[in-house]
Amino acid sequence: MPATGQISPTLARITPGLTGTAELVVAAEHTAPFVGSGRIAVLATPVMINLFEAAALAAVEHLLPAGHQSLGIHLDVGHTAATPVGLRVTASAEVLRLERRTITFRVEARDPFEVIGGGTHQRIVVSVERFDARVQRKVAGRQ
Repeated sequence: MPATGQISPTLARITPGLTGTAELVVAAEHTAPFVGSGRIAVLATPVMINLFEAAALAAVEHLLPAGHQSLGIHLDVGHTAATPVGLRVTASAEVLRLERRTITFRVEARDPFEVIGGGTHQRIVVSVERFDARVQRKVAGRQ
């Protein structure tokens, strides 16, 4: 296993500068009243966050070793402008660094008029088999 801060050899293809995008046209089901995060019919913050995660996945998931996936573990983002129904929102994620199994991204979302949010997002790469085994232990009431 690599020393703290070093890159796992199996993740060597994950490099700073890799990017991914995700987009949607804001519809009623993407608004704050629909998802329960407010009363004004504009893009909901949880939906913007989902776009950030989808953009991060688009940047790196195809480069992970077989049997591995990344899981979101941290978000530090702001939602700074409203986007009404009918406008397209595009989210982008850029790899800033990889430390052991943790990938840090810069994320940004914009509509046709302005940047509407952004910040940082972290994902950790896990073995799906080991992760599922741990989840199943919890389901069974064991730690």
